[in-house]
Amino acid sequence: MERAFRERLFFALLCLSVPRRDCRYIEDNEVIQEELFSVLNSDLKRELPDASMYRRPLRCLDMVALEGQFTFTAARPQRGCASFFIAEPNKVFSLFYDHVNINCRGGDFIKVFDGWVMKGQRFPSLQDHPLPLHQRYVDYCNSDELSRRTGVRSSQNVFMLFFHIRHAGDGFTITVRQHLNPFPCNIISQTPEGRFTMVVPQQHRNCSFSIIYPVQLQISAFSLGRRSDPALPKMSVTGCSEAGDFVELLGGSGLDTSQMSPIAELCSSFNGPTQMKIGCDNTVLRLVSSGRFVNTLTFSYNLLDQHDLNSVDGFCFTE
Repeated sequence: MERAFRERLFFALLCLSVPRRDCRYIEDNEVIQEELFSVLNSDLKRELPDASMYRRPLRCLDMVALEGQFTFTAARPQRGCASFFIAEPNKVFSLFYDHVNINCRGGDFIKVFDGWVMKGQRFPSLQDHPLPLHQRYVDYCNSDELSRRTGVRSSQNVFMLFFHIRHAGDGFTITVRQHLNPFPCNIISQTPEGRFTMVVPQQHRNCSFSIIYPVQLQISAFSLGRRSDPALPKMSVTGCSEAGDFVELLGGSGLDTSQMSPIAELCSSFNGPTQMKIGCDNTVLRLVSSGRFVNTLTFSYNLLDQHDLNSVDGFCFTE
């Protein structure tokens, strides 16, 4: 039942990410659903031979969790294609164009988006991403030679590639690399279980951790309003909305945190677990930081079993 739920969820999300007329390309691809599911399996093997680069063809609708070289060659006119790239939480991506054979003047395009887009909703949201929306799209056809050579780098562990190719035989080859990110921010989890500590080091930014599964969540510790100088006292606050530094717990069915329902707000530092079951398709922990303090949040999560799902039936969350 868990496998069936996850397959249905990702098939629906990916189908909604492209225009309705292009959803038929998902149905025409006999292997795409299985491969999309496999990259989010906690047993995925990510070890690659040291002596060779991982290479494989890219499909019109695809998901990739490995670095390597990927080639797309159109067998027929392809519209509404999208490749979803996802790394481990502490990684970011860089993308380089090795070879491109498309007709930009004829309407072909290749666009990189810094994040994910599904059904018009974006992750990270407009409020949480450091760049304005127009700078998050990088169009190959509108880029100069220098920017094509230097490549594109993601701000978080996910990015997307949109492309439209009108003529059979045309296509492109890209190389994608993963790099360590010392302070991961705005993350989509690859797996339905894990443990993570989010740290915002005196930066005025909001960081979200998105889990696209119904989960049991345990917050073991968080520290808000602690100055980087240990000699200075902690800041104590009484209201989360006015605190400037707090944790939001959100639930919903889409990607955009600004369109999700609030479950709880936490604004007092503590040590000691608090646990809850959340039956939403997407559960998000969002750490809001004013930039005055070093804020940390430690939590773990695991997939709800069928009994737990039945107990939250009809509700997006329960405590």
